[in-house]
Amino acid sequence: MSKLFAASLISIAMTTAAIPLSGALAGNHGHAKHQSTVVSAAAASADHTTLVAAVKAAGLVDTLASKGPFTVFAPTNAAFAKLPAGTVESLLQPANVGMLRTVLTYHVVPGSYDAATIIGAIKAGGGKATLKTVQGEEITASIEGGKVVVTDKRGGKATVTAADLRQSNGIIHVTDAVSLPG
Repeated sequence: MSKLFAASLISIAMTTAAIPLSGALAGNHGHAKHQSTVVSAAAASADHTTLVAAVKAAGLVDTLASKGPFTVFAPTNAAFAKLPAGTVESLLQPANVGMLRTVLTYHVVPGSYDAATIIGAIKAGGGKATLKTVQGEEITASIEGGKVVVTDKRGGKATVTAADLRQSNGIIHVTDAVSLPG
């Protein structure tokens, strides 16, 4: 996590995020007590079956069901469908479990960062905030067209389509693209 991002987490006054909620994951937004974990919430979403299959194939279910907290940028099935033909099938092969883990953990940031915190860090950072992922590389958050966009190391962009889906061990932000490490 960059020093600027860490400092902004402490000093930024919360702003309201203008990001709509959608899909089955939206069910826990705003509740004081959350019973599901980030992985069980994804499993309950018809829009995240590919992500859940990948998490299972990578052996990350127990990790993402642990105490956390985690901030997960969760690509939808449609996001995975945008990848070149055969990519998902190849990643799900047992021989590619290491590469699959690398891709999946690139979507997870340690800690619990809601949209207001991320937007505050973007504003404090002059239009960008850098977040270090569990995988070890960074993603960059910015605002484009009034929406939070996450840019990966390859320059790929994923727009947050639903934010602040709070779970017992973190927060999910749904994205429309798969982020890829460098």
